[in-house]
Amino acid sequence: MAENSPEDGVVTEQETWVRRQMTRGRILFPGMLAVVTVAIAARFLSEHYGGPTMLFALLLGMGFHFLSEDNTCATGIEFASTTVLKFGVALLGLGITVDQILAVGWGVVAIIVAGIFITMLSGPILARTMNRGWRLGLLTGGAVAICGASATLAIATVLPKNQFSERNTIFTVISVTTLSTVAMVLYPMIVNLLAMDDLSAGIFIGATIHDVAQVVGAGYSISETAGDTATVVKLLRVAMLVPIVVTLSVVFRGARGASEGPKIPVPLFVIGFVVLVFAGSADWFPSQLKISLLELSRWCLVVAISAIGMKTALKSLKEVGGQAVILVCAETVLLALLILGFLLMPRFL
Repeated sequence: MAENSPEDGVVTEQETWVRRQMTRGRILFPGMLAVVTVAIAARFLSEHYGGPTMLFALLLGMGFHFLSEDNTCATGIEFASTTVLKFGVALLGLGITVDQILAVGWGVVAIIVAGIFITMLSGPILARTMNRGWRLGLLTGGAVAICGASATLAIATVLPKNQFSERNTIFTVISVTTLSTVAMVLYPMIVNLLAMDDLSAGIFIGATIHDVAQVVGAGYSISETAGDTATVVKLLRVAMLVPIVVTLSVVFRGARGASEGPKIPVPLFVIGFVVLVFAGSADWFPSQLKISLLELSRWCLVVAISAIGMKTALKSLKEVGGQAVILVCAETVLLALLILGFLLMPRFL
């Protein structure tokens, strides 16, 4: 008996899979086209007129909020704000090498870890004193302590969701991005005022400013040594995102109980981040491929931010209130004072 063929009307598993993916692609395409267009516009504005790309992506995305309410685009926008986001965060691991982490020194590592721990712990506490939810406090504390917008997006993926989750995420990204720009101008002035040496200045800049781009700008505006030190310290803070996200993931999955069934306690994108840190540290990993994948990571994060902006109504940000702004500013000042205290303490001993 002859085997069935496509002409006989029998569809193979491979053909079924291909058709399913093509159908999914058609569903995602309108929304993905919208968010990618906004991301391109944000990069163009940033490169030609200055200003943070993430902030442009947020603001432009919020201007197209109506697309998220359109069934044609909604699925693609949701995909960009979740799957594309996690993929971009995982690729960030290529920007950190094991040698960079080891070269920093245990003293600096201790300062960074202490700053992150105290700042994150202060978030929920300060939020409660201002009658705000602990989720907002933990999210803003993590964003300030670790790496700004990237940390906001990563932590938001493992926090328990409520009706304010997306609003809190978009508010935190806007806040830390704006404060990073202010710090990029203000912190070098503080360094000069305190007559800090280039090494201490680099540690202070790298351990306190939220976003990588602003760290680089502030560090190299002081000196090349300060810029190099600030960049490495900042990347070490980014590496701390892994244990923080893993810890939060385990804690909150445990809090939900075992009713959800067995799951991997560590998010796959965090595992990808760690694997890529070691892969990028290896001599055999092509340098050009690393550069290309890091650029892809930046694009993924801008696309994800554009999508989150589209999902957020402007009126929802108004409901956050001035107390939330004070919360982020207080966490930022606290982190700066902590790091300055650690760095200046030996002078007075």
